[in-house]
Amino acid sequence: MVTSLLPVIGRTAPEFALPSTTGENISLKQFKGKKTVVLYFYPKDETPGCTKEACDFRDHAAEFEKHQAVILGISTEKQKLPFPLLSDQDATVSKMFGVYKQKNLYGKKSMGIERTTFVIDRTGRIAQIYPKVKVEGHIQDLIEFVRED
Repeated sequence: MVTSLLPVIGRTAPEFALPSTTGENISLKQFKGKKTVVLYFYPKDETPGCTKEACDFRDHAAEFEKHQAVILGISTEKQKLPFPLLSDQDATVSKMFGVYKQKNLYGKKSMGIERTTFVIDRTGRIAQIYPKVKVEGHIQDLIEFVRED
């Protein structure tokens, strides 16, 4: 069983570089000093919750951009999205961020991503963590947070 802990608010976020849907590798350090990063992990493509979450981010992308925040999703998704999605095939980054966990669905145990969002400030530090995200209302909470940042 993989046991990993969430990073701590106020500490530097783990650095990573992953291939993205844009065809390039994207790293956290490329946003340092420039933008707040809203980094969201989601468990599975084309499920109702994950699709709704991705579409909510898509529908509010301009609002995040207005507040100098960039959205990065970890996984793959077929929705047309105005932000990069990053492929973490071996779960290395998901483990670094403590979101790759044993899950139990109807008595069946499996390893996978626990829906979690991190806000990483312009200095590269973790400003906020939203563990075990409930999709409904999540975008509004994030917009409020980045608005105050």
